[in-house]
Amino acid sequence: MFIWLASYPKSGNTLTRSLIASYFFSQDGNFDFDVIKNIKQFPDASLFKNFDIDVKNEKEVIKNYIKVQELINKKNDIQFFKTHSYLFNIDNNPFTNLDNSLGVIYIVRDPRNVLISASHHNQKSHEKIINNMIDGYVIGEYDGTTLPVYSGNWGNNYKSWKSFKSVNKYLLVKYEDLINDKEKIFQQILKFIYKLKNIDFTLDKKKFQNIIESTDFQKVQKLEDKKGFEESMIDKNTGKKIKFFRLGAQTDWQTSLEPTLSSKIQNAFEKEMIELGYL
Repeated sequence: MFIWLASYPKSGNTLTRSLIASYFFSQDGNFDFDVIKNIKQFPDASLFKNFDIDVKNEKEVIKNYIKVQELINKKNDIQFFKTHSYLFNIDNNPFTNLDNSLGVIYIVRDPRNVLISASHHNQKSHEKIINNMIDGYVIGEYDGTTLPVYSGNWGNNYKSWKSFKSVNKYLLVKYEDLINDKEKIFQQILKFIYKLKNIDFTLDKKKFQNIIESTDFQKVQKLEDKKGFEESMIDKNTGKKIKFFRLGAQTDWQTSLEPTLSSKIQNAFEKEMIELGYL
């Protein structure tokens, strides 16, 4: 069964995956970029290789989302999958369903800081990013090796996954809370996962502490400097990788975001931002 780690892009999914992967896929809890590879992205072209479909054909791919998930679930174990997709239903083809999903951990971040982070990561203007966040957009294209991700707009992405809340299969994680009290929020995440698994939770204290220390932001920055991080983008001007782990806990929309754009994003998502305590 799938446990989804869902979020709008640049909202803290990487940190959440780092914590979870280190707990479930490492011996001692010492984080390394290799361990995060145990949590794959959905959709991913490699997952569709056992199906006789054209992975460049949008309708064919979307039509087979559920079939792919059913095939993966035949392994009869619990797997974590990252996604930046909203919980869509396109032409009666849903992104997922409760038969294939054990639950979702949804990570959310103040959209004003999402904008700043996405602008840096994607090398696009604040205006371009905010238009994507409001109008909705698709990440990537059907090129035969990767599959696009339908992120939708920021508000719809957040609201769509709340449908899991009605069946007690939903945990909301605010990136700001995770940064400010990583130990507390990570324990909440682990308890939620074990509850979904219907297994009594006993914390591996030594592994847990190793994870907390090894995912310290400055240590992860040094690890990126030393080894690089494959999810980093390439600078269009220099050809060098852009630092993925850039600011961490620092909140910079108040100093980096134009007041008119701040007002624009607040007007677009006022209801959701109030609900989440961002306004």
